[in-house]
Amino acid sequence: MNSELIWVVCLLGFAVFFFATGKIRMDAVALLVIVAFVLSGTLTLNEALSGFSDPNVVLIAALFIIGDGLVRTGVATALGAWLVKMAGSSETKMLVLLMLTVAGLGAFMSSTGVVAIFIPVVLSVSGRMQIPPGRLMMPLAFAGLISGMMTLVATPPNLVINSELLREGLQGFQFFSVTPIGLAVLVLGIFYMLLVRFAFRGESDDGTKERWKRRTFRDLIKDYRLSGRARRLAIRPGSPLMGRRLDDLKLREHYGANIIGVERWRKFRRVIVNVNGVTELRDRDVLLIDMSASDVDLRQFCAEQMLEPMILRGEYFSDQAQDVGMAEISLLPESELAAKSVREIGFRSRYGLNVVGLRRGGEAMDGNILDEPIQLGDILLVVGDWKLIRILGQKKRDFLVLNLPVEESVASPAHSQAPHAIFCLALMVAMMLTDEIPNTIAALIACLLMGKFRCIDAQSAYKAIHWPSIILIVGMMPFALALQKTGGVDLIVKGLMEVGGGYGPYIMLVCLFVMCAAIGLFISNTATAVLMAPIALAAAKSMGVSPYPFAMIVAMAASAAFMTPVSSPVNTLVLGPGNYQFSDFVKIGVPFTLLVMVVCVVLVPVLFPF
Repeated sequence: MNSELIWVVCLLGFAVFFFATGKIRMDAVALLVIVAFVLSGTLTLNEALSGFSDPNVVLIAALFIIGDGLVRTGVATALGAWLVKMAGSSETKMLVLLMLTVAGLGAFMSSTGVVAIFIPVVLSVSGRMQIPPGRLMMPLAFAGLISGMMTLVATPPNLVINSELLREGLQGFQFFSVTPIGLAVLVLGIFYMLLVRFAFRGESDDGTKERWKRRTFRDLIKDYRLSGRARRLAIRPGSPLMGRRLDDLKLREHYGANIIGVERWRKFRRVIVNVNGVTELRDRDVLLIDMSASDVDLRQFCAEQMLEPMILRGEYFSDQAQDVGMAEISLLPESELAAKSVREIGFRSRYGLNVVGLRRGGEAMDGNILDEPIQLGDILLVVGDWKLIRILGQKKRDFLVLNLPVEESVASPAHSQAPHAIFCLALMVAMMLTDEIPNTIAALIACLLMGKFRCIDAQSAYKAIHWPSIILIVGMMPFALALQKTGGVDLIVKGLMEVGGGYGPYIMLVCLFVMCAAIGLFISNTATAVLMAPIALAAAKSMGVSPYPFAMIVAMAASAAFMTPVSSPVNTLVLGPGNYQFSDFVKIGVPFTLLVMVVCVVLVPVLFPF
């Protein structure tokens, strides 16, 4: 092993360590890798930045935009409503239709986005059917992962593998080349989930059943132990609060008093006004306050601030549902806000909503939750304007809206552009099937048509692209080139040949699958595909067999991230809503991964002979 290869391996270890620990953002790690390769002289500037010119990077960005167009036009939401209607009261039918729908939709858009869309649907359905959400959440996540095996454009690893084939001067895969394998795994997954669903956590947990049904404001207040904390206080003449902004008052710091709304006279009636840090208080305002600090003397607080307590009936918030809303939200896995507190985030100033409750591990937390670092899996209860709650749910950049109470209007008609979005998607698929138009150009045409038909605007299109994923792909591509230049690929292939080369290509497929699955426990499936693609092709060349079955097994193994809740963002998304523990994924995911490996090893050589 030469010094350059040792340097590349150390750099790879550095990247894997920070990918696994999350101490540095994955996209930042990828950029650091590019800089290190150039400064060390391992790669030239053009070689290190070659990922930016890869057509598949543009294709992946375009697919993010198309997926967001399907969400904005209501196509994905309409599919969720259809799912609920067709399933009726049958849990078995619901599970089958859910996995079929998610896998089908995920074949053309981000699996993470699809799962995020369907989590509220599953929560609502599980509440209506009176079953633990855990019996449907893991099937939802597994279907999202299996969707990556349905089409060539379903997931970035497929495109990475295809790009490596083209780079080697070989013919790439067709649009539906992976579909037969994906369908076989999907059928296997459905039967597997029907058999093991009763092993999921929450089977006998009646509290879990109640937690995720469509609840009322009163239910949420009870679940988050808000009873007795809410206060309704009128500002008296001469109060030092009048004319001052909320941020300047620092009531949360001094008294543990969080103002979540203000009653104000408008057109001869009182309405609740949404508040933020710059809201100025006025004479005759009535404050709705959440008192999180139990040791504060309410009488002293009212005397110092010249406030007059008013009656607050139990049904108050239900009566004001037109003006104020509540919702449960959860942090998205890849959000940069993880481990930050509500106060550090500046949640009220950033989103215009107030956090009034926090549930961790199924239990509501007491005390000052505003300074508690938010962890993945935590469920937050927010209060504020319905419009801002919906905007928070639509952005899907940091938080996912999990559950809305019955007071929220459920009527959400599809946008008029939905038929145009479906047309754009169908046209893109048709162009990709012809092989006359490059996939990247077909996707760009679909994006331009979505803009023309106003399915998506320019600002939303740029926001729809998940830039950390793009940068991650671009930053990991130089690793494959560096391993090839320094002899790392040959060394790995030599090791694989010593382990399984003498037993034939089938054993080599098993070795590649196991290696991909093991690496995928620590880094993303996209990064795994980038690293393993050249190794798979070199192994095929060394054995004198066709590279296509080896390339396909890597693509399938990269999507088989079923074994832990951190193997994929899809798994992390359902961790909290499904009331799962780490061991649940190991218990269910490891056997299923082994079954998927058997199916792939048997089926891949049939479709792509050695």
